[in-house]
Amino acid sequence: MSTFSLGTHAQSRAKFGYIDSEKLLSMMPERAKAQKELQDFAKGLEDQLASMNSELQQKYNEYMQKKDSLSDFLRQTKEKEIQDLQARIQNFQMTAQQELQKKEQELVQPIVEKAKAAIKKVAKAKGFTYIFDVSTGAFLYWPEGGSEDILPLVKKELGIE
Repeated sequence: MSTFSLGTHAQSRAKFGYIDSEKLLSMMPERAKAQKELQDFAKGLEDQLASMNSELQQKYNEYMQKKDSLSDFLRQTKEKEIQDLQARIQNFQMTAQQELQKKEQELVQPIVEKAKAAIKKVAKAKGFTYIFDVSTGAFLYWPEGGSEDILPLVKKELGIE
C-alpha cells in the first residue's frame, strides 16, 4: 500500500504537456518570410545553373558542328573546354546544395530558438515538468536537476561495465 501511495504522490508532482512544434513553426509569421527568402536564394542558384548549362549546350553544339573540320589540337582543346565546364557545373551543383542548406539553417534557426524560448517560458509559468513534441517525439523542456539519468542504474542492472 505504501508503494502505491508513493507512486501516486510522484505522479501528482509531474505535469506533462505536448505540442506539435512543426504546426507552431508553420504558424509563426517569421516562417513565411524565411521561406520567401530561401525561395529567392534558391531561384538565384537555379538561374546561375541554367546559364551554365546553356553555355555548355552551346559549346557542345558548336563543337559537334565543327568537329570534323578541326585539327587534332583544336578538337582536343574544345573537348577539354567542355569537360572543364562540365566539372564546374558539377562543382557548382554540390556547392549550391550546401549553400542552400546553410542558408536554410541560417534563416530557420532563429525562428526555432524563438519557439523553444516561448515553450520554455510557458512550461515554467504553468508548472509543466515535461513537454513532448508530438511531431518528433522529442523532449523540448525539462527543469535542470528535475530529472535523473538512470543509464548508470540500468547498466548496473544489465551487468554492463
